[in-house]
Amino acid sequence: MNGLTAIELRSVFALAGVFASRMMGLFLIMPVIALYGSKLQGSTPELIGMAIGIYGLIQAILQIPLGVLSDRVPRKPLIIIGMFIFAIGAVVSALSHSIYGVILGRAIQGAGAISGVAMALVADLTRDEHRTKAMAVIGLTIGLSFSIAFIVSPILAGWGGLSAVFWATVLLALLGALVCAVLVPSPHVHSIYKARNRSSLGSLLVQPHLVRINVGVLFMHAVMASVWMVMPVLLIQQGHLPLARHAWVYLPVMLLGFVGSVPFIIIAEKRFYLRAMLAIAVLIMVAGLGLAGAVHQGLWPLVLGLFLYFLSFNLLEALLPSVVSKLAPAGARGSAMGIFSTFQFLGPAVGGMLGGVLLAHHVSSAEVIALATLPLLLWFLILVTMSEIRPLRSYMLHFSEQDPDAIRKTLLQVGQVAGVVETLYDAEQNLGYMKADAQTFNPGALQGLPVTAFVGS
Repeated sequence: MNGLTAIELRSVFALAGVFASRMMGLFLIMPVIALYGSKLQGSTPELIGMAIGIYGLIQAILQIPLGVLSDRVPRKPLIIIGMFIFAIGAVVSALSHSIYGVILGRAIQGAGAISGVAMALVADLTRDEHRTKAMAVIGLTIGLSFSIAFIVSPILAGWGGLSAVFWATVLLALLGALVCAVLVPSPHVHSIYKARNRSSLGSLLVQPHLVRINVGVLFMHAVMASVWMVMPVLLIQQGHLPLARHAWVYLPVMLLGFVGSVPFIIIAEKRFYLRAMLAIAVLIMVAGLGLAGAVHQGLWPLVLGLFLYFLSFNLLEALLPSVVSKLAPAGARGSAMGIFSTFQFLGPAVGGMLGGVLLAHHVSSAEVIALATLPLLLWFLILVTMSEIRPLRSYMLHFSEQDPDAIRKTLLQVGQVAGVVETLYDAEQNLGYMKADAQTFNPGALQGLPVTAFVGS
């Protein structure tokens, strides 16, 4: 993690721990709920599907409101409250003997929709030039959580049934809340965001670059949901790999995929090739899925396809939130991340539903994967036709004078400096905020102005 300060390292790894506890709590349920949920009172396949899907639905509904709220109040307490809500929902599910109680518990869990808020806090606590590294760590954390959960979950369920799995999610959620409370620093920049006349949600929803990113993350996660409905079948049928050994394929290809994505991440950040790197990542994902879905190819080509898929998935998981944080107007980072997370959670709902419809109509696993590449190809066309993403970086400004009117005049002068695209003043703390183009902004141009110091934020 070269270049990150001690505070940034602490922030990144502490928030990665929060994500790990949250995602483990989510992924632990997935491999066992269909089997063990059928033993609950009143259970039907449709109600089990509702128990799976209602979590994502509530998440999608609440991401934007909580993201907007996080631009008005400190984000860290919101995350802690969200983890407690997630734990309460898990308790309700663990104590339930009917499918309806589990559905209620899952809905309560979904109400702890803190993903967008947590991503915004990551952006608050890291400088722009290192933000993608932070997102990459969190992306790896999610991948590792997925693999570990698929190994541990059957063991827990075999020992204590579905209740044991839900009790494990309670402990993980409480652990995540503790990590957030004790180890995650409180950002100093949040009050600046509150001072801004915030962009409306409508403007964020139609901002051209953000639209392309949000549609893309929906496509990516819809493809993920549909692909993972059939990938285990392909590993069994074409790879001749028993179900019990699938996790031992997922874990190494996820790790190798992360390592392989690092050079692309460095190039994207250092050379500012963000749009090109997003497009390359989408093409790599299409190639990986094409290889994985090719019929009669055996285990190793299938594994190679999975490696390419996870390489591109990790790369996109790292780049997309970083791009959103760069594009978000000052004071609207939480709102923008909330919208992004909403599309992210809508993806699995759409992909899972469409995948189920296709399988119900006897579409083969290979054909499902082939169809899944179509939205990715559409996203590629959307990316290559968009204008370049400007390499914006954020700065905090410290003023030697105290008079708010004089400072506002200074900010007007700062706003005229080449490369500066946005300025903001927080009278409460006598601090300013500035966004500038890293390629055209010259810090020396601020000499002579009553700005005593400025640092990347």
